Amino acid sequence: MSTGAAFEAQIRSYQLSGLDCANCAAKIEQRLQQELDPHASVNFAASTLRISSAKVTEAQRLIDAIEPGVVIHIDTVADSASHGVHGKMAAHDHGDHYLDAKAELWPLITAGVLFILGLVYRIQLAAIGWWAEYGVFLAAYLLVGRGVISAALRNLTHGQVFDENFLMTIATIGAFAIGELPEAVGVMLFYYVGELLQDMAVSRSRRSIHALLSIRPDYANLRTEDGITTVEPGQVAVGSEIVVRPGEKIPLDGEILSGESFVDTSALTGESVPRRVSPGETVLAGMVNGSGLLEVKVTKGYGQTSLARILDLVENAASRKAPTEKLMTKLARYYTPAVVLAAVLIAVIPPLVLPDAAFRDWLHRALVLLVISCPCALVISIPLGYFGGIGGASRRGILVKGANFLDALVHIDTAVFDKTGTLTEGVFEVQKVVPAEGYSEETVLSLAAQAEIHSSHPIALSIVKAAVKTAPWIKEAAAGALDNGRIGAQVSRAYQNSGQYEEIAGKGIRARINGSEILVGSSSLLTENGISFTPPPMDGFTTAFVAAGGQFVGTIAIADRIKSDATSAISRLRRLGVNKTVMLSGDAYGPAQRVAQEVGIDEVYAELLPDGKVAKLEGLLAQGRQRGAKRKLAYIGDGINDAPVLTRADVGIAMGGLGSDAAIEAADVVIMDDRPGKVAETIEIARYTRRIIIQNIVFAFGVKALFILLGIAGAATLWEAVFADVGVALLAVLNSARALRFQPEGQDSCCSLSGQAHPCC
Repeated sequence: MSTGAAFEAQIRSYQLSGLDCANCAAKIEQRLQQELDPHASVNFAASTLRISSAKVTEAQRLIDAIEPGVVIHIDTVADSASHGVHGKMAAHDHGDHYLDAKAELWPLITAGVLFILGLVYRIQLAAIGWWAEYGVFLAAYLLVGRGVISAALRNLTHGQVFDENFLMTIATIGAFAIGELPEAVGVMLFYYVGELLQDMAVSRSRRSIHALLSIRPDYANLRTEDGITTVEPGQVAVGSEIVVRPGEKIPLDGEILSGESFVDTSALTGESVPRRVSPGETVLAGMVNGSGLLEVKVTKGYGQTSLARILDLVENAASRKAPTEKLMTKLARYYTPAVVLAAVLIAVIPPLVLPDAAFRDWLHRALVLLVISCPCALVISIPLGYFGGIGGASRRGILVKGANFLDALVHIDTAVFDKTGTLTEGVFEVQKVVPAEGYSEETVLSLAAQAEIHSSHPIALSIVKAAVKTAPWIKEAAAGALDNGRIGAQVSRAYQNSGQYEEIAGKGIRARINGSEILVGSSSLLTENGISFTPPPMDGFTTAFVAAGGQFVGTIAIADRIKSDATSAISRLRRLGVNKTVMLSGDAYGPAQRVAQEVGIDEVYAELLPDGKVAKLEGLLAQGRQRGAKRKLAYIGDGINDAPVLTRADVGIAMGGLGSDAAIEAADVVIMDDRPGKVAETIEIARYTRRIIIQNIVFAFGVKALFILLGIAGAATLWEAVFADVGVALLAVLNSARALRFQPEGQDSCCSLSGQAHPCC
């Protein structure tokens, strides 16, 4: 093994607890990479740290210095490939402590009451003594400002001087120093409220990716000498025998020993048609058993199963996603040092160079400058702007899990779609019937339905459903099969035993009805039975050929139904400037190509497994970066197999109505009603929110620049400084609230969607 490979083998994922926010996660990751391990990465969504196992102890010491309270659970390794993603999640969401009413609302309420009492009875308090006045305001100040002060001191001890915490602390202490107590408390009150609202927004808009673990089968039915025992999948040894009942998830990869069934493979491969399995065939963990009882010999331990590899792909993809740096941090990097330097110069230089300048007077002006310059409006209005955008999106059935994803959505240049369940409904329907000469469409459907009526296969059910429209007697006979596939399967076995019905694996069905043999299935089935025919062109469809009495009767084309707004969704994205649309599908190339052509997709890649999708997405991301660093890629999907690519994309968008839990939790944006048209709407909301935030920034800096000049000249009082600070903040907050009332173009209200009432109404 090479040195690099050996080092890579030491990389492990560890659970973190106490990780409060994405910004903290980014800060920890940056310091770990700079000072300890360049391969270290922090996944805030999953609350995990990937780092060399030899450096975990040092990492904890460094984290204690950066963010006290964040703990690495060294005994809880979360590496999915080798440990089956076991271990209890201990981390909490950003802002959980803000949502604790006793812990956070009571200090705010108490500080607010003290602040009001101090304002109303300030003269009476001053008459009692300076200590009474300072006592009331200082108590209110510490209740809501202790977090800012402690953060400023902690960052100061670690060399992080110029941030918003430091500037606000200096400004408010300065206000206390010159006797302007209400202003100092007011600044901290507004900041506290802003932080509370910001964390509430994050809590409402982001679900933890921890629920991704729920896709793991929770148990396996292990066959032992004492019978069937229910155990955890990780406890089953290779070579053991397990039993999978109808409707259960297959817990481990293995080979079927006995039993036949249809298994839903869409979660792993994206293949929309359930696959028939029989003894000797391989099944994979994560597949869902259909109607038959299966006995399976385990061939791989849980850590090596296909499902575990998918979970590992999700984790690795998340670790490669670059964190988005917040706009406020970028501004504060230059704004805060400049303001502090200006205040120091104003306090020191004029008394030294001007003959009549008094140090006390210029110190007062410097403190006024600090109060004016406090970035309270920016600190509050920027997260509230994002909160408004996230809230407005949620009212329209779109869950955005963080402000950084709204930023990324603004620059979407490439949209990559899954097929089944995303652009299509995952419901099979007969799309076309082509009868042979001398036969009608009704005859073809009727004959096929008579043969398929006892099958539980989705294609058989689609044929029967199409036939009941023309033959009422079929509806009565097929009621059980249509309502419950198991009933149909039971009947089919009865027919098979009597010699009247036979399912030929991988080819189709042979049935004898009223003395006539009917064949429904693949072209090879008819050819093997001596029936010659020329198949009509059916590119992009699943086809079933029908023969009766030794004669070719016709062809039935079946396909997944395309969602009603899929075509308009692609057109709308083009109008928004999305230059490239791509489809990545696990389905066969023909059906994928047909759907792509119908809805207007530019490029199609089909028959892809999850790792293949990730590889294609990596290539598309590289192409996008060549066209411009700001160009972003969005992936839209709904299955378990989409989880790795959803996480790897710049923005992952999941269909949340019918989508898998894995896709929903791995995604950055969740569309709750499964409508592709909401993708364009999400981009519109992001751009609208960005415009509001830019307005807030320009307005805040413009007003503050004016009052800074007035303050330096001595023409602005502290009350005017407070207006420049708090007043601008309030106006910015009101402007941010507009994002909550966003309406897409051409829609007067959220209830006008498709002419029907929307859930937000």
